[in-house]
Amino acid sequence: MVLALVATVVWSGSFVTSRALHDSVPPVQAAFWRWIVALLALAPFAARAAWRERRALRRHLPYTVLAALLGVTVYNTLVNQAGLTTSASTMGMVMAASPVLMALYERLGGVRLGPRRTLGMLTALAGVLLLVGPGAGGGLGAGDLWICAAAVCFASYSALLRRRPAELGGTAFLFATFVLGALMLLPAYAASLALQGGFTPTTGTVGPLVYVGVFSSALAFFAWNKAIALIGAARAGAVYYLQPVCVALLSWALLAEEPGVREALCMGLILGGVVLGTAAARGGRERVRPAR
Repeated sequence: MVLALVATVVWSGSFVTSRALHDSVPPVQAAFWRWIVALLALAPFAARAAWRERRALRRHLPYTVLAALLGVTVYNTLVNQAGLTTSASTMGMVMAASPVLMALYERLGGVRLGPRRTLGMLTALAGVLLLVGPGAGGGLGAGDLWICAAAVCFASYSALLRRRPAELGGTAFLFATFVLGALMLLPAYAASLALQGGFTPTTGTVGPLVYVGVFSSALAFFAWNKAIALIGAARAGAVYYLQPVCVALLSWALLAEEPGVREALCMGLILGGVVLGTAAARGGRERVRPAR
């Protein structure tokens, strides 16, 4: 649980940085440099392990490519794209729907959720739908759609981690996904440079990219992947529900984005749902039937 909490708190800052960079760094370029910085930060600790496990990585290349596509290439690019038009607090609250999808994936894998946990999931989902629904500031905007797509990618990535082959070490696997994810971003990065031009390296652009590369990527993904391996996607996802509170506080303090009554109500529904769902999970053991 502690590892999942560390990842959640650190990731909260990445939504704020995505919003802060929306008018200075194109989304694809921000995503690409994020992973380059992450690779440089992780390489001293992981490159040797990845080389030792190169045969296992080659055997499970399709799995690793899919994980890299969902968790590295697509997810963070969608978050950056959403940051162009959506507030950081809204992004954090929509992303809080990810654990609902994580739990549904585990249900498909044989985990019985129980009525209270299901009710908690539906309550949290209602908060997200109210936040981005037709009455939310003129309707569902493009940024809302981007962040909803990001939530689906992140939940799919988290569910996929639960099926990581045993012979793939966590550090080597993480490094491989960063390498593959950055490589898959290259064509989009080149197109962005040609169409939009590059950005000016300043303290205001490089600083946030270093933060998301070192902390939100290398550190947070390592902690999250480890948490999934130890406690599963559904239980780690319950901790992830705390993200909207962290994002709202950071966006209010750093970006002057003050939440309104509607946002406060949505946050209450989301957090109420997680309290109900996690209380149900602690109250009894989850029953798991064999996947096959």
